Amino acid sequence: MAEQDDWQREFDLRWADSAEHKEPSARARMLAARWKENPPDPIPFRADPASPGGSRRSSWVSTAVVLGCVAALIVLLGYAQMRSPY
Repeated sequence: MAEQDDWQREFDLRWADSAEHKEPSARARMLAARWKENPPDPIPFRADPASPGGSRRSSWVSTAVVLGCVAALIVLLGYAQMRSPY
């Protein structure tokens, strides 16, 4: 029973979380070492609207595509129901 208490005490998460010094993860250490030599360029929160990242469709084109797909599905289902025997 004493061994189980020692085991629980050793792996108690609250004990680990209350540690004064927490070692960073391996990825955090790797990035810190990499960025010390070559810091990353700042990245804006939102991309510049004039950036050549790709053109966006206007909202009416997207709406027309969705409505066209819905209409085609309705026609297809109506055709399938008309061809099926009762």
